[in-house]
Amino acid sequence: MNSADLLADAFGRVYEAVHSAVEGLTTDELAVRLDSRANSIAWLVWHLTRIQDDHIADAAGTEQLWTAEGWYDRFGLPFPPAATGYGHRSKDVAAVRVAPELLTGYYDAVHERTIAYVRGLSDADLDRVVDETWSPPVTLGVRLVSVISDDLQHAGQAAFIRGAIRRR
Repeated sequence: MNSADLLADAFGRVYEAVHSAVEGLTTDELAVRLDSRANSIAWLVWHLTRIQDDHIADAAGTEQLWTAEGWYDRFGLPFPPAATGYGHRSKDVAAVRVAPELLTGYYDAVHERTIAYVRGLSDADLDRVVDETWSPPVTLGVRLVSVISDDLQHAGQAAFIRGAIRRR
């Protein structure tokens, strides 16, 4: 197994976790918040997808699918196109109410692009610095592992919420 295969496998695990958290739920269930300050499944999956789309597009030097493929318009959220959920407050979380098909449609498009991108990487590509604002500077490999880690954490949070909803 090489690095590209390892990254593709890890992003594949995110895919499985996202679909397990979302499939079979209604729009209302996706919007459930366990308390007034908690995130919903819809917000968590939207956020993790936005971050992945943002970071992969930046690394690949391409436009984000959010705008390039019209997902921003289809979602119709009250945020600027560049919003990823970072810094969102309770009212912003509550605004993310979307159908499960739309949520997984956007996620699947980003996942497909991600897999195509990482499959084309060599081990040497992972040493390329992609962000010099940190000390030490962030390499592509570190950035991709960070995205995977954050995605799995948010997908796990979504799975927890799903379990709480289904127990009600």
